[in-house]
Amino acid sequence: MIITDIDGVWTDGGMYYDQNGNELKKFNTSDSAGILLCKYVNIPVAIITGENTEIVKRRAAKLNVQYLFQGVKNKLLIAEQLCDELGIDLNQVAFIGDDFGDLMLLERVGISSCPKNASNYIKQKVNFVTQREGGEGAFREFVEEILGEKLIESFINSL
Repeated sequence: MIITDIDGVWTDGGMYYDQNGNELKKFNTSDSAGILLCKYVNIPVAIITGENTEIVKRRAAKLNVQYLFQGVKNKLLIAEQLCDELGIDLNQVAFIGDDFGDLMLLERVGISSCPKNASNYIKQKVNFVTQREGGEGAFREFVEEILGEKLIESFINSL
């Protein structure tokens, strides 16, 4: 399974508000290819985020993400419960996060990653730092790193 945070990974971490108080987030469509690649090889994807917004709910629905957990304080606990449900261990999980709220889970999964613009403290705790920043395709890069070139070529040839 691949688990991802949202703010700072799929977005640049900014909180944008218009004059009416509506919250806005900018997603990079490149990350949706990461979801397509996971579906191609039947790897379940979960979003676990501390925020709770309609924006993320709509993005997850549009991409048919299997598991969405919002407003989460303890991401490790949710990941453990999901692993139990799926009959897998945390060492069979890859997770990309970018900040302190992700740290406990980053330290327990089989493969951990953060975007290039995460703090140095987080970078020191993960297996892989993406070349891309959060909101600039970091999730897709993470998925491509895990799956490798041969699976990506197979996916492209299937189109």
